[in-house]
Amino acid sequence: MSDTAPTTQAAPYVPRLKDYYARQVVPQLMERYGLKNPLAAPRLVKIVLNMGIGEAVADQNAMADALLTLRTITGQQPVVTKARRSEAGFRVRRGVPLGCKVTLRGGRMYEFLDRLISIALPRVRDFRGLSVDSFDGSGNYSLGLRECVVFPELDLDKLKNLYGLDITIVTTARTDQEALELLSLFGMPFRR
Repeated sequence: MSDTAPTTQAAPYVPRLKDYYARQVVPQLMERYGLKNPLAAPRLVKIVLNMGIGEAVADQNAMADALLTLRTITGQQPVVTKARRSEAGFRVRRGVPLGCKVTLRGGRMYEFLDRLISIALPRVRDFRGLSVDSFDGSGNYSLGLRECVVFPELDLDKLKNLYGLDITIVTTARTDQEALELLSLFGMPFRR
């Protein structure tokens, strides 16, 4: 008999939407568009979250608050975005921090999309569905939230200010119709 016990490894964690994409969405897209290779089916590439913080010019605490908010929502460290050029009318000089952004890929991307669809969007006040006019012509979709309070992981007592959030979903779809089909199969609540 051996001195070492056999080791068992747990199966690696796969996000729910990623598994759903592989099992349900890909076969439906292949059938709908007559594809022979599953890798030719449209898929998600990345999700970019962006916050523009105009008050950051005068108040550095606003930037710290926005960074904390974005880090809490995504679980990833945000990147500070800076002004590319000076604008005297807005009292902005080149290189001054004006916002922050996060790019999500892989498992975190699928987890965020799952939370956005199933938790955050239903919590938006007077929500009537997402507009189908927000595609960019290349199969990418953008939406904006006026306040981040729809994400339950935020502790509103710790935040001094509430900021809006721009979300861009980048896909490999060639047309807006393919992207609409892909996101609809994921369960995005579009207005018809």
